Amino acid sequence: MAQFSDKRDLVGANIMKISTAFFSVMILLWVSIDASSQSPVPSLRSSPIGVGDKAPDFTLQDQNNNTAKLSEARDKSAVVLVFYRGYW
Repeated sequence: MAQFSDKRDLVGANIMKISTAFFSVMILLWVSIDASSQSPVPSLRSSPIGVGDKAPDFTLQDQNNNTAKLSEARDKSAVVLVFYRGYW
């Protein structure tokens, strides 16, 4: 009786391994198909922003999760935008 139980456990473990591998492959396939089917966000501008041009309005969150909107800051005073590329 113990030998029968061991064989059932072995078959059950193999089924679990195969089903886990199958579903992992299916999820990876689904994610890759979904990612490739998404179209990129269309650009609203046909040319880059030049020196002295007004930047388009945008909304971001600051380090305290407060909303900061460019148009609101622009109404209060002059705004200087600086984008750091990760180097200090």
